[in-house]
Formats: sequence, structure tokens, C-alpha cells
Amino acid sequence: MTDLAAPARRSLLAANAICIASMVIWAAGLPASELIIPHMPPLALTAGRAVLAAAVLMTVWWAVEGARAIRKADWLTGTLVGVVTLGLASFFIILALQLNDPVTVAIVTATMPVAGIVLECVADRRPLTRAMALGLVLSVAGGLIAVSGTEGSIDFGFGVLAALASVLCYTWGSRATVRALPDLTPLGRSAVTVGGCAVVMLTVALGDGVLRDSWPDWGAIGVPELAGLAIFGIGSMALSQLLWIISVGRIGIGAASMHSNAVPFYVMLMVFALGGAWSWLQTLGAVIVMFGAMVAQGLIGRSRP
Repeated sequence: MTDLAAPARRSLLAANAICIASMVIWAAGLPASELIIPHMPPLALTAGRAVLAAAVLMTVWWAVEGARAIRKADWLTGTLVGVVTLGLASFFIILALQLNDPVTVAIVTATMPVAGIVLECVADRRPLTRAMALGLVLSVAGGLIAVSGTEGSIDFGFGVLAALASVLCYTWGSRATVRALPDLTPLGRSAVTVGGCAVVMLTVALGDGVLRDSWPDWGAIGVPELAGLAIFGIGSMALSQLLWIISVGRIGIGAASMHSNAVPFYVMLMVFALGGAWSWLQTLGAVIVMFGAMVAQGLIGRSRP
């Protein structure tokens, strides 16, 4: 049994810090989404945030890597992966939030590390080490503790299936983004998948509007709602997704997904900054989640090479 070398440890710590930043930014989109969700159908909202995210990522990608990188990209693969990762996952989570209490949705999404570890073990044939198993248990336990500190009721209805579908789509798609687009940089991978998703979801949303007369309630949408949509799209999808893909590429979907269980703590921090109450229970849950992620990667304790 050996300890991690110093360079490897620093690299893992940096990757985990990037993953935490991704989760913090994603968490900021949750309160913002409450401003716009009541006024837009799920498909329209999914398309709207994807279009905003794609506009930002495509602009930055073009400025950093040039038009040649955009032309050479595998757009078909990127679009297929993007529709599953961001389109379906976003649609299902919005549907879940409409049908269930946010606490119930948060409990279901706490299973994401389980999905990530199973995917790595099955698809990548990665052995389930004792450190990984312990880290997984700590992550799920910490996530459930963090969720228990939130206000709301637990209601296991149809929305649970939607939340579970969102978790599975996003977990599979995140790994596929890295694996299926190996020639692209993290910025390119994020831009291709988000851009492809935006085109497809916008087409689907327009079709849904024409066929079912399912349009946003434009009369109820003002500056606050548009600001919420911008945060939900540009921050919670564009920037968060870019940082997420960077971290998944470095530490894998299993370890990265463990950090998602600390999201309730990050939301609490934002509410606290705005005058809300501090929750020591959510703080404890977040600490356990981070401890679990560190254990799983061999950053704490000793692990087999």
C-alpha cells in the first residue's frame, strides 16, 4: 500500500477544487430557477437556458481556439451526447421540481455517486476498492444529512422517477462527453454538447408550442424572471458545465459525482448570506461528503496503487 506522490496529490486537489466550484455555481441556479420555472413550460425552459449557455460557450470557444476548431468538431456525436446530458437531464429535473417538493428531488439526486461508481465499474471495469466503497457510503450519508436540514416535506410520487431519470441521463452523459470527444479540449466538449443540445431542444420546444399551444407566459416575465433565467442558463449550465467536464476528465465521474451531495450546503450558504439562518446539520453533511470524496481518491488515508 502506498501514498499518493506529491504532484499527483496536488493535481487531484486542484481537480476537486474545480469540481466544488462547479457545484457552487450550479447551486446558485437553484434559487434563481424558482423565478422562471412557474412561467415557462419544461421544454421551453430547457431550450431557453440551453440557448443562453450555448451562446456564451460558443463565443468563448471561437475566441480562444478559433473557427477551425469549431468546424473540425464531431458535431453529430456532440449533439447526441448533449441532448442526453443536458436536454433530457434538464427537462426531467424541471419536471421533478414541478411535481415534487425540492427536498424529495434532492434526496433522489443524492444517489448520483452510486450511479457514477456503478458506471465506472461496469463500463470502465474499474475495481471497487475499499476506499472507493467507503467514500461512496460517506458521500451518500453526508448528502442525506445535508438534505435533512432543509425545509420541506418528503413526497415520493411520479416526480421521483423524473428526478431519477435526470440523474441517470446526466451521469451517463457526463462520462460520454469526456470519452466520446477525446480530441476536444474541455471548452470544446462543453460548447459542442451544449450547442447541439440547444439546437435540438429549441426545435422540440417550438414544435411543442405549435402542437399543444404550450408557450411561456410572457406577460408574467419581467426583469427579475429574465435575470433568473440568465443565472439558470449562463451560470448554472454554461460555466458550471465547463468546470464539471474539466473535473470529470481529471478525477472520473464517480469521484466527481460525490461532490454533488454538498449542494444543499452551498444553497444554505447563499441563503445565509442574504440573511437566512445557518444550519450546522447541513454543514456536517457537506463536511462528510467532502471527506468521502477525498477518501475515495486516496487523498486521505492509504490506498492500493
